[in-house]
Amino acid sequence: MLLENLCNASGPSGYEGDVREIIKSEIKNYVDEIKVDRMGNIVAHKIGNGKKVVVDAHMDEVGFIITAYNEDGTLKFTSLGGINNKVVPCNIVSIGKNKIPGVIGLKPIHLQSKKEREENVPISKCCIDIGAKSKEEVRDLVSIGEYVVFTTQFGYFGEGLMKGKAFDDRIGCAVLIELLKENYNCDLYTVFNVQEEVGRRGAYVSAFDIKPDVAIAIEGTVCADMPNIEEHLMVTEIGKGPAISIMDSGSIYNPNNFSEIKNIADGNNIPYQIRKSTAGSNDAGSFVSSTVGAEVAAVAVPCRYIHSAISVCSVEDYENTIKLVREYLKAM
Repeated sequence: MLLENLCNASGPSGYEGDVREIIKSEIKNYVDEIKVDRMGNIVAHKIGNGKKVVVDAHMDEVGFIITAYNEDGTLKFTSLGGINNKVVPCNIVSIGKNKIPGVIGLKPIHLQSKKEREENVPISKCCIDIGAKSKEEVRDLVSIGEYVVFTTQFGYFGEGLMKGKAFDDRIGCAVLIELLKENYNCDLYTVFNVQEEVGRRGAYVSAFDIKPDVAIAIEGTVCADMPNIEEHLMVTEIGKGPAISIMDSGSIYNPNNFSEIKNIADGNNIPYQIRKSTAGSNDAGSFVSSTVGAEVAAVAVPCRYIHSAISVCSVEDYENTIKLVREYLKAM
């Protein structure tokens, strides 16, 4: 399955190569031109008339990078992207192209002081254990600068739910691939960008290269429909449909595009929800602030437990996101 292959692949910020090859293979029969730029972004073009439209998703996931060796054979590391320190310890990880298995170690609770048990554990206090017994042994197996990802495998559970890693934003990549299977009147670019999790770096390059009239970011977004969450923090809810954004820290979304997307959803009986937060950002912020700018919009699939070792989302929300963006593009 497309989404399963994308989510199980390793591709933290700056190391998106495996994901890039999957996407290139999937889209080659649906586009007129495929280009990979110097940053590693995939720019896929379906030549058409009318407005120049970009539909964007990012290939990278949050992960880690090896920074040093410890004398006992464990590894020091730091994050690639915004990972909450609380979700890091005691996870199984995979290191580099050779997929060396490791465990993120933490001092057991029995040996922690009262203060340590009450405090958040910084990444600097953790290590990755690959079973090596010395600094010399681990040097032969792992190089400084190798990437690290969680090993969570994609799967289904419950009633119509999916679980896996990297839903932010492999789920957006899967949406783009499905969109390419149909034709539209606009001049369409689907752009799979790199390094979004470390500052939307890839999208800046794409934005200056393409200079679109309209840019639509497709994301996996924060979902907080769980116990003990205050009402005002219910950003999105699983099963309520794709989330349409009005504003975030990178963009104020074009009100006309926002209204058009809502009208398309209403006219086609596609459920949707308004994203009830202005926190966070996505690649749209790069498109709106490049050259002469672009009209931007964002549509996202709600995902629980985002930026951790595992996320959860609804199959229907994913499918309805494809339907909504597809109908919006057709309406152009």
